[in-house]
Amino acid sequence: MLSYTFDASLLTIQESPNGDDIEFRIHVLGGDAVDRQVKAVQHDFEHNHVLTDVLFYAFKNHDYQFIVRKDFYDDFLLSLMKHQLLTSLAWT
Repeated sequence: MLSYTFDASLLTIQESPNGDDIEFRIHVLGGDAVDRQVKAVQHDFEHNHVLTDVLFYAFKNHDYQFIVRKDFYDDFLLSLMKHQLLTSLAWT
């Protein structure tokens, strides 16, 4: 299992089950630069060959929802790390 940390001064991440999937709620506190990083994660999954791996929803006030298929959970966390939204990622 992967565990991760993030900078709570820049964003909050809440993870919860959503049927057979995993839902991530991300609220950006760090301004436009962090919003661009979140949208870069969205871009990673919108431009790959699998249509149903990650669903993305943007809301007002810098709130985002990602619904991630369980088999893409690791890939999603790696994308968050790649775009510097996570400060650490480790196997536990």
